[in-house]
This record gives sequence, structure tokens and C-alpha cells, in this order.
Amino acid sequence: MTFATIMLALGVVLVFEGLGPLLIPNKWKQVLASISEQTPQSLQRLGGALVTVGIVLIFIFL
Repeated sequence: MTFATIMLALGVVLVFEGLGPLLIPNKWKQVLASISEQTPQSLQRLGGALVTVGIVLIFIFL
């Protein structure tokens, strides 16, 4: 994996992360408020699930 590939992947992540606030800012604020009310354990499970899905996708498409 080259540096250029890592930067390309980071760019794609930033584009997807920016779509929510760009296209639906009011709903995005509601989602963030809802997430901030979750327990730390729930957030850890969510984070773990996202990392797991990301790793699986990397291995499938690499």
C-alpha cells in the first residue's frame, strides 16, 4: 500500500463524511445530538462495528 493509496482512501472518507453536513445540515445536527446522548458503551460498540465493517471491506476490495 503506497502513500498515494492511503491519501486517496482518506480523501474518499472525507468526501463521504462531508456529505451529511453539506446536504442535510439540520438533520445532521439532530443525528449528532442523538449520538452525544448515547452511553460510552454504546458508542464503543458502534465504533467497533464500524471498524470491523471497514476492515472487512478493505480485505474484500484490496
